[in-house]
Amino acid sequence: MKMTNEATSLHPLKEAMKRVQKKLQTLETQFEELDSAMENLTQKFEFHRKTLESQAVQDEMWTAVLEIKFTSLELNIFYSYIIETLHYLHSQVLEKLPDLERGLPTLAIVLKRKNNNKRIRVVWETVLEALGLQEEDVKAFCTFFIAHSSKAEYYSANLRRMYIRDATPIITNMVKNQVLQNSLLRAVQVIENKKTVKA
Repeated sequence: MKMTNEATSLHPLKEAMKRVQKKLQTLETQFEELDSAMENLTQKFEFHRKTLESQAVQDEMWTAVLEIKFTSLELNIFYSYIIETLHYLHSQVLEKLPDLERGLPTLAIVLKRKNNNKRIRVVWETVLEALGLQEEDVKAFCTFFIAHSSKAEYYSANLRRMYIRDATPIITNMVKNQVLQNSLLRAVQVIENKKTVKA
């Protein structure tokens, strides 16, 4: 009789424990959902921050490219270095992907397709590294090309040599934006190194 009474008195306690456990499980699930939502929000904010930063850098680049008052001679010389660097980049990618040559007729298509094609992306990154270039350099080259291609004229290496012995001092003196300055210096370096290797 005593055992039955004890079992009967423990029954409400067990029920209460079950209810508490169920509430705890519900709370745990809600916390997990909140945690997941918080993580998603953090990722979205981080992506938004990076997008804004990238946009700010790009706006700064456009401003820098358009603000510089090059003489027509200087403009043609830097434009020529950039054209040759972009062309060389494209040729180096094609050299490593001969089977895709017909599908990658321009550098613009390489830039577009590398985002969705791992093989192209790996080759692109390898070529950039081999030439001592970074993605921001290519963005600077493209910005310069778009901004000035309508009024600039291509000068061959021989013609450039006739006008100036070294483009480096002109770049360091005239281009105040550090990213653009470094990119232009690298373009000159890539083409001069290429000529040295050929020689």
